[in-house]
Amino acid sequence: MSDPIILGVLFLILAAVLTTSASPRPFWQKFYHYIPATLLCYFIPSLLNTLGWVDADKTELYPVVSRILLPASLVLFTLNVDFKAFRRLGRKSIVMFAASATSIMLGGPLAVWCIAQLAPELVGGQGPDAVWRGLATLAGTWIGGGANQTALKEVFQPSSNLFSAIVTVDVFVSNLWLGILLYGAGHSVAIDRWLGADASAVEEVKQRIQGQVDAIRRIPTATDLIMILAVGFGATAVAHALADQIAPYIDAHSPLLSQFSLNAPFFWIVGLATAIGIGLSFTRARNLEGVGASKVATVFLYLMIATIGLKMDILAIADHPGLILVGLVWMLFHVLMMIGVSRFIRAPYFFLAVGSQACIGGPATAPIIAAAFHPVLAPVGVLMAILGYAVGTYMGYVCGIMMQLASP
Repeated sequence: MSDPIILGVLFLILAAVLTTSASPRPFWQKFYHYIPATLLCYFIPSLLNTLGWVDADKTELYPVVSRILLPASLVLFTLNVDFKAFRRLGRKSIVMFAASATSIMLGGPLAVWCIAQLAPELVGGQGPDAVWRGLATLAGTWIGGGANQTALKEVFQPSSNLFSAIVTVDVFVSNLWLGILLYGAGHSVAIDRWLGADASAVEEVKQRIQGQVDAIRRIPTATDLIMILAVGFGATAVAHALADQIAPYIDAHSPLLSQFSLNAPFFWIVGLATAIGIGLSFTRARNLEGVGASKVATVFLYLMIATIGLKMDILAIADHPGLILVGLVWMLFHVLMMIGVSRFIRAPYFFLAVGSQACIGGPATAPIIAAAFHPVLAPVGVLMAILGYAVGTYMGYVCGIMMQLASP
């Protein structure tokens, strides 16, 4: 299939998945209760590659999507980072998000070190097949989201088979934790009692967020949509222009920094795009969120997910069974740290669950967890997940370097 045909097929797949996932019909509601829509956005395109209908090595879609749509989506997602709103949400919500991101950043190297003591062959490998390279992309998606994972994939360059296995680990481990969090939402009163937390702060947050949502919502015009694209792609152009100067300079004059992949143009593209987005969040450009900036970014993100799926080999996990164990140890450290911090500061289960899922699941599932407590709270999940996008690439990069050092 040619690239125009593949692109059309991918959009048809995304449309079918997202339309059925939003269907009120009992069959689809029950189906997507067990099978996340995001998983299908990865899995169905992977069948095109697995069955030989698409040659993932020949299509040029991935380079275009990763270098243009990825940084643009990062800009648009971080455009709505509202640090004042985070302060109004209360100190405990911020602490729980920080604990979530930090536990993932530290848990990766700890998991690699622990497994290396017992079975070093499970976390070894050389070159593109070095396990730490794949796990670094998992750090990106578990702190931020798919955009950050794609960014770190370009920076650390794991092999396609290793990355496919990592995607499988992500889906298995993260969705296992998602199910546990959703179950806990139905027993939040008892959990809050065990945590010694006062959940009255959640009610206050609920009232504040409802006012914020009503204040910025309006129907977008064609001009609004052009402005969204102009900001996203304009910032991407600036990031590319600067990266084209910075990366070669480091490569030529700072070989020591090159050991940490700082000579990779793509690292600077996504890093600068994120920084520009955060900077614009302090300007009137943040009002573009009211006309759908994050929705446009989400379209880009879903296309990235599907394009990555094209490169997947769904049987790749058979070559790396130990990666599931690494993922579970990593997640266990995250869970224990979240519970410990929550009990120490007496944070409600709501902040524990949303703070965790804002990192682990990102904008796709954090609103689901928040809405499980009350529908009006869904934007809290989005807001916290957006912050994950802002720090995901940076913290994921540090995590990757530490895992490299911890590897046998």
